[in-house]
Amino acid sequence: MNNRSSVSARVFAVAALAIAFVIAIVAISASLGGDDSNGSGSGKHGNRPSHKTQPKHVPASYEVESGDTLIAIAHRTGVPVVTIEKLNPEVDPQSLIVGEQLKLR
Repeated sequence: MNNRSSVSARVFAVAALAIAFVIAIVAISASLGGDDSNGSGSGKHGNRPSHKTQPKHVPASYEVESGDTLIAIAHRTGVPVVTIEKLNPEVDPQSLIVGEQLKLR
């Protein structure tokens, strides 16, 4: 009987590890913007329109703060990343400069 419980415990441990791995992958994907809900990605759904509504008042510009990314700015302001990129073609999205003004509309 002890051998059966040992096998069951091992099967349970493997299943728990697999579930934890899947949860970690989903969490990492979501934190990297993997859900692509703003339509800015290059995946097969990258050109779909966003179904999220923008806030009633979108400021005309946004001043870049330390640690900002375009995705974070898009979430904070409600303006899709693709719109921010179109309005600011001179801005390198990989190296935002603190104090830089981004047009939002």
